[in-house]
Amino acid sequence: MKKIILSLSFCLFGAVAFAQTAYTGQKFGEEVKPGDVKPAAKMEAAMGDKKTAEMKIEGKVVDVCKKKGCWMTLEMPNGDPMRVTFKDYAFFMPKDIVGKKVVLDGLAKKQTISVETLRHYAEDAKKTPEEVAKITDPKKELAFEAKGVVILDK
Repeated sequence: MKKIILSLSFCLFGAVAFAQTAYTGQKFGEEVKPGDVKPAAKMEAAMGDKKTAEMKIEGKVVDVCKKKGCWMTLEMPNGDPMRVTFKDYAFFMPKDIVGKKVVLDGLAKKQTISVETLRHYAEDAKKTPEEVAKITDPKKELAFEAKGVVILDK
């Protein structure tokens, strides 16, 4: 009998220890399933030499599109925020989530952004015409195309 109780105890402990729970919070797009989530700060290292890579990341929101929530940026260690867009323009973020933690599932990218696109982003962010006019060079950056997002409750 002791062996049965001990065996059941180990099974229960194992089930609890290895169980992965779903993320709790406001959800957008496809479901973000638990799994190998990397901090946004480690995304580039996880990509290695690849220009794109499917992955899940977690980070802190520092800005959201002021027009309709069609993009957001995440805090990065170099102080240059990373832009997040949403696959097929299928969903938008609330505009009041600055400072919140999010988990994203999608495609990490190393890309070059054109002057035209940078100016569009600046206009979306309500930058002044003078600030927009100062954008004259394309920019190499990390970006993320999310197919699913969870704004974490914590």
